[in-house]
Amino acid sequence: MRATWRGLPARLYEAGWEPGLTVPAADGSPLVTDHYFPRAEGDFPTLLVRSPYGRGLPWSPQYGMLFAEQGFHVVLQSCRGTGGSGGTFDLWRNEAADGLATVSWLRAQPWFDGTLGTVGPSYLGYVQWALALDPPPELKAMVVQVGLHDPHALFHADGAPRLENALAVGSGMTHQHRGMGPFVRATLRLQRRLREVTEARPLRGAYVRAVGGEVPWLDEVMAHPDAKDPYWRGASVAAAADGLGVPTSLVTGWHDALVDQTFEQYGRLRRAGCETALLVGPWTHTSALQRGWPEVFAESLAWLRAHLQDDPSGLRPSRVRVHVGGEDTWRDLDDWPSDPAAGSWFAAARGSLTRRAPADRAELTSFRYDPEDPTPSLGGPLLSGTAGPRDNAALEARDDVLTFTGPPLTEPVDVLGPVAARLTVSTDTGHADVFTRLCDVDPQGRSVNVCDGLGRVRTEGDEPSHVTVPMSSTAHRFAAGHRIRWQVSGGAHPRYARNPGTGQSALDATAFTPVRITLHTDSALLLPTRDDGAGETVTGTPPAP
Repeated sequence: MRATWRGLPARLYEAGWEPGLTVPAADGSPLVTDHYFPRAEGDFPTLLVRSPYGRGLPWSPQYGMLFAEQGFHVVLQSCRGTGGSGGTFDLWRNEAADGLATVSWLRAQPWFDGTLGTVGPSYLGYVQWALALDPPPELKAMVVQVGLHDPHALFHADGAPRLENALAVGSGMTHQHRGMGPFVRATLRLQRRLREVTEARPLRGAYVRAVGGEVPWLDEVMAHPDAKDPYWRGASVAAAADGLGVPTSLVTGWHDALVDQTFEQYGRLRRAGCETALLVGPWTHTSALQRGWPEVFAESLAWLRAHLQDDPSGLRPSRVRVHVGGEDTWRDLDDWPSDPAAGSWFAAARGSLTRRAPADRAELTSFRYDPEDPTPSLGGPLLSGTAGPRDNAALEARDDVLTFTGPPLTEPVDVLGPVAARLTVSTDTGHADVFTRLCDVDPQGRSVNVCDGLGRVRTEGDEPSHVTVPMSSTAHRFAAGHRIRWQVSGGAHPRYARNPGTGQSALDATAFTPVRITLHTDSALLLPTRDDGAGETVTGTPPAP
C-alpha cells in the first residue's frame, strides 16, 4: 500500500498484527477487532478506528499498518452487526454506547498507556462524534476525515431525497464489510441498474434490484424526509462539538458529499473554543483517500503526534488550509469566514448577470420542468465516481436550464466562504424544486461547476415564493478574462429524486405533472468575495501525488 503513493513519511517501526480479538459491545455482542502495533519496546498511544465497512482493504493498510509504523497502537473494529461482529447493525443507535464499551475494554489491556485518539473517514467520523458526546478522559485527540455527523442531511435536502447518495450508502453498507469482491460486484450492479431504479414508479422499494436485497434501514431513512420527525431523534450527534474540549482536526474536499457537515462541525468547534484545524482539498468523498491521501495522512499524523505524542513539530501555523480552485494553489487562513459579507449578482435580461440591482420586481423569464424528462445531474458533491467538476456545456444547452453570465472579468475575483442564492419564484402547480449552481466560464466558453444546492419551492396561487438556497462553500478564484455564471433549473436527477409536481411524496408518486417555473428580477446569486491577501498566505501548487 505504501508504494501506491509518493510522499508518505518513512516508517519508524515494523508493524505487528493481532487479528480477530473479541470486544464486548454495550449489549454484550462480540465486536471483532484487530490490533496493530509497533514492534518495539516502550509505551505508545492508541488510535481507535471503528468501521461498518469491514477491516480489510483499504482500512487495514491505510489505518492499521501505516499508523502502527509511525508509533501508534491501532484498534480497528467492526461495528455491531458488520464484518463478523455480533448483533444487528443500526445506522446510528448503538455507536455511542459501543464506543464507550470499547474504551472500557482498552483500559484492561496491558499495552494501553491511557492516551487515546480517534481517526477515520465518513461513517468512521460519525462514530468519533458519537464517542465525543460523552468523551472518556483518555480521549486526547480526534481526526475526522470527510466525516458525517447528521444522517438525515446525508439522505435529504429540504425535503428532497438525495437519491443517488442513498443508493450508494445502501449498497456500500450492505456489501463492503463482506470484502472487496462482494463490494466491487455490488458497485458494478448499482451502476448498471441505476437508471432503471431511479426512474421506477414508485421509487419506494425499487432499490432492491440494484442493491441486491432488501435493506430495512434504507426504507426507513428514505420514508422520513422531515428532520423534525421523531424517527430522527438522536440521529444527529452534532451537539458533541458544542462543548467539546478534545483537540479535533477536520478534513474535507470541495466536492465531498459531506463538505457542508464538515463546515458545520468547524463552526461549532470554534464557537465552543475547542482547538481545531481544517484542511479542504480539491477532492471528492473518495478521492480524498486516494490521490489526496499523502496530504490527508500528513495532516492527520501531524495532529495526532502533536496531541498524543507531545510533538508539535509537524503542525502548520495556520488554523485553516484550503485549496483554491481556478488558480490551483493552497492558501493558509487565520480562520474560515463563517458569515462573510456577500455581494449580490442579479439575474437580468438576455441571460446576463449584473451587480446592478433591479429598480423593481417583475417577472424575468421562465422555463418548463418536466419530471417525465428530468433535468439530469452532472458532477458535484456525490459519493460516486461521477462526483467533481465537469464541463456543463450539454447540461446548459437544455431548454429547462437557465444561465445568467457576467461579462469577462478585468481582474480576478476571489470567492471565499458560503455561497447562496436568493430567489423569487412563481410556479403554476404550487410544487417545484430549484437547483442552482455557480460555474466558472473560461475564455474558450467551457463552463465548470464550482458549488451548488437545491431548495424546495411551495407557492400559493399567483403569489411568488421567496426562497434562499444554500449552495455550499468554496474557495475559488475567477481569473481575469473568465466569467461568472449562475445556473438555475428545476432539479438534478438522479442526484435528487425528481419532484413529481403534484405535492405527492417523491417515493410514492406514479403520476407526474410538468411545472412552469418563473424567475423574478430580484433573484440574486450571493457571493462572498474578498480582496486577495487579507489574512492569508498564498502558496504554490504542491507536486502531484
